[in-house]
Amino acid sequence: MQTYKWDTVAVEHLTDSIRRRMIVGIKEMLVRWEFNKGAVAARHSHPHEQIVVMVEGKLRLRVGDAETIMGRDDIVVIPPNTPHEAEALEDTVVIDIFSPPREDFLTGNLPTYLQ
Repeated sequence: MQTYKWDTVAVEHLTDSIRRRMIVGIKEMLVRWEFNKGAVAARHSHPHEQIVVMVEGKLRLRVGDAETIMGRDDIVVIPPNTPHEAEALEDTVVIDIFSPPREDFLTGNLPTYLQ
């Protein structure tokens, strides 16, 4: 068994306004995002199922042609290969669950859609 506390998981400073912490299992990946107000994840898609869980703040999320403003405790499921984008309307903390784990995140490269 592995146990974690977010404040002990290494933080990656991806941009001036986006930070990421990751916990990786065999079949899932948990990512904690910290977005400053105005941070953007531009429209993109990937073959991974994604579950978005809002912890705090407000996030404008567009999935396909639908749009929602997410607040604390809101949850959205994004199917694989579905275009989506997000903008932090306030300083925001979001937990994403990916299945399978995002191989591109494990390389340490900055996703090109983050601003």
